[in-house]
Amino acid sequence: MILPGATVGVLGGGQLGRMFALQARTMGYRVVVLDPDSQSPAAAVADQHIRSGYEDPKGLAHLAKLCAAVTTEFENVPAQALQRLAASCIVRPSGQAVAIAQDRISEKTFFQSHGFATAKFRPVRNPEELEAAVIHVGLPGLLKTSRLGYDGKGQILLTEAAAAREAFARLGSVPCVLEERVELECELSVIVARGADGAQAVFPVAENQHREGILDTSMVPARVSEKMAKQASALVTEIAAALEYVGVLGVELFVTKAGALLVNEMAPRPHNTGHYTLDACSVDQFELQLRTLCGLPLFQPWLLSPVTMINLLGDLWNGGEPRWEEALRRPGVRLHLYGKAEARPGRKMGHLNCLAATADQAFSLALESREALRRNS
Repeated sequence: MILPGATVGVLGGGQLGRMFALQARTMGYRVVVLDPDSQSPAAAVADQHIRSGYEDPKGLAHLAKLCAAVTTEFENVPAQALQRLAASCIVRPSGQAVAIAQDRISEKTFFQSHGFATAKFRPVRNPEELEAAVIHVGLPGLLKTSRLGYDGKGQILLTEAAAAREAFARLGSVPCVLEERVELECELSVIVARGADGAQAVFPVAENQHREGILDTSMVPARVSEKMAKQASALVTEIAAALEYVGVLGVELFVTKAGALLVNEMAPRPHNTGHYTLDACSVDQFELQLRTLCGLPLFQPWLLSPVTMINLLGDLWNGGEPRWEEALRRPGVRLHLYGKAEARPGRKMGHLNCLAATADQAFSLALESREALRRNS
């Protein structure tokens, strides 16, 4: 075990790193953040900031020298950087697991090869593969870049075969996947923590709604049957075990109109849909990230209250600084801000966790509370 008093490192300086650093410092650890941004939200609350690129050998060597163990806060950290660090210190999750999760072709091939059901898909690396994919997958379909896509970026809805080549070119003719557009009943996610000894702790299933490709709300408990919730949790633990994963893993799932459960994608880190755990669970996803990193015992989390997490995007600042007093005066509403210097449209600036007696009441409270923050409301 790596015990309090030790130093742990984070590759990446965004809000997930910030929330991890705050939890680690609460539990008595020192934290070093490696991130090139001078205004990194995570670095602002860490003990030390190594301002360098993720592939800079000097920066990585400095991080490894200072830290007993290192984790990552976003999936686009180069897997080679994690592998380089692993030669000098404990790294969780592994570079191999991150490499699979950060590339859609590798990720979906992994799911398929291990028998985890997904929407129909085909890799697209050139115009010939694109034509074959349109025939195999059918239209409408989503053409998605294999790497660096998030929050709805890097994807185009295809409805006509004649538009396929133009769409591929608009995405830069980089490797993509063409994925069947599935008729959905709802979208779910599950956060799981897995230790180096194979022990797993699973958070309650969240039901998610997106707006323009960006997560808007996560409701817990999800409005699905107990059988479906258990199936979703079991599926995610099987994925973590097949990946030989160590750390916190977020997995997004589709429930189709026909009642089938499909894997959409996974994130090798704490997840936006797991932010509800900060206020509504017996232990949150960031503490379990620290526990898996340091080899501490894992606990099965339990839900303390129905909750809805609602994102606060940069658009909320259009009329000026939001009316924070409206969030702070409402019972059951917890405000989390990420310390970002500039509010931009679509940028995640913070979130509210809204707790209530029932899931539906928590959802209504979340919508009402966010709307009350607007200066023009």
